[in-house]
Amino acid sequence: MTMTPFVTFAALGLLSGLLSGLFGIGGGLVIVPVLIYTFTLQGLPPDILTHLAVGTSLATIVFTSINSVLAHHRHGAVRWKLVTWMTLGIIAGSAAGAVTASMITGPLLQKIIGIFAILMACQMAFELKPRSTDQTQSPNRYSLSLAGGVIGWASAIFGIGGGSLTVPYLHWKGISMKEAVATSAAAGLPISISASASFIWVGLGDASLPQWSIGFVYIPALIGIVCTSMLSARAGARLAHKLDPRLLKRLFALLLLTVGLNFLL
Repeated sequence: MTMTPFVTFAALGLLSGLLSGLFGIGGGLVIVPVLIYTFTLQGLPPDILTHLAVGTSLATIVFTSINSVLAHHRHGAVRWKLVTWMTLGIIAGSAAGAVTASMITGPLLQKIIGIFAILMACQMAFELKPRSTDQTQSPNRYSLSLAGGVIGWASAIFGIGGGSLTVPYLHWKGISMKEAVATSAAAGLPISISASASFIWVGLGDASLPQWSIGFVYIPALIGIVCTSMLSARAGARLAHKLDPRLLKRLFALLLLTVGLNFLL
């Protein structure tokens, strides 16, 4: 592998970490599209490059989410009991999601990711949020496990940590936004671990994968993204306090809309 792709991966890590710090979202929404473009330019087979991008994105989230979880835990905002019950569903759901993604052709998977990007763009642009139900009791263990299974399944297909799905669900169930964000960050760790391990497993033995791949995880991209994103996430968090958050969200929504339409068309 030449240095040019590795520099691209490092730059992608800077960008995804910065956006993660600015908007409080996982970098998967940025990492997956850019990796797809990069792998296309590298000449990787269309049938595997999308799966490789999704699996690699999930593997990076394993490392980048650790700092986020520790920071939220220090502030006492993580509802660990909720995380525990969600994790039971997350492990099964994310593994099933990886298997589901492996059965979808690369071009079709890109279109599915494109639709998701457009939906997320609409959500960010119009600041769509479910109303809290103001429940006096926490959601029961069965609904948490079921929700964890659905969120884990979808997150594995889209290559994300699940925050864009978990936060609205927890807020709808009466959890304060601060605790919902913190708890979602903690739930993103088992999602990324289970899903990336599953992508490694389903990709093992694929003869069309490039050198330095372990299943559907491309190690040079993983290293490049992780090394830089952890640094830029802190800078993004500081920058978020100085810039207009509404304008930033709408600009990012425009970026997601462009990516989504490109994948569809």
